[in-house]
Amino acid sequence: MDDARVPPDVVTANVTGALSEDLGDGDITAELIDASRTAHAFVITREHAVLCGTDWVDETCRQVDSSLEIEWLAGDGDMLAPNQRLCNIRGVARSLLTAERTALNFLQLLSGTATSAARYAGLVAHTSATLLDTRKTVPGLRLAQKYAVRCGGCENHRVGLYDAFLIKENHIAASGSIAAAISRARGQHPDRRLEIEVESLSQLREAIDGEPDWIMLDNFPLDDMRRAVAENNTPIRLEASGGIESDEDLVAIAETGVDYISIGALTKHVRAVDLSMQFET
Repeated sequence: MDDARVPPDVVTANVTGALSEDLGDGDITAELIDASRTAHAFVITREHAVLCGTDWVDETCRQVDSSLEIEWLAGDGDMLAPNQRLCNIRGVARSLLTAERTALNFLQLLSGTATSAARYAGLVAHTSATLLDTRKTVPGLRLAQKYAVRCGGCENHRVGLYDAFLIKENHIAASGSIAAAISRARGQHPDRRLEIEVESLSQLREAIDGEPDWIMLDNFPLDDMRRAVAENNTPIRLEASGGIESDEDLVAIAETGVDYISIGALTKHVRAVDLSMQFET
């Protein structure tokens, strides 16, 4: 998957920070290996997964030792089978050992995120609903995880607090009303997407009158969600949020006809994919 990759400077910063906390003033164990020894290593997956994170592995190897050579046998977004070889890496043995954990940490986390996204996307593939991530990401790795979500077949909500409005209950209370909050937002940043959260059908109707871009249906019962979809005869997009305790809940919500469903678990409840780097003997 080459579309909308994370900017190289962001990848570089991610890797620089990760290597700094791992290496400190040097890899004292790798120093036991003869500096002239070269080696050939490969990375495999122990389970079914969606690959993501190749740029971070490339950058880790570049920062540790730019002479390391990587040959990728799969690309971001590819489905992987157990025991599949993902890449070959050749170069100085010390460098391979030093780069191993940081490279695998990125690859395991981001592949885990992409794999989770693919599973969720598959559950609602028979509906018109699009699944979205949230801001519940690993600190410092938001763009990386949001890229992984796309690799897995889901889409991104706003990146942060700056690129789109999400007017929630406390914002409405502080502004005085739904109408006042929408009006102020339109006046301050008319070019940004404007979404407002509602908690009832009466609030939904008030929000529709304000003509936001999106409306978030917060913890709506399924019957109310269906009524919201039926009553919304406008271009305003409806997003469901909350109330997802199981796969069955997600499917039922998707089948109401909402446009979007936001799921914090896409990035928050991620299990790293079981990967391994091995030396050829």
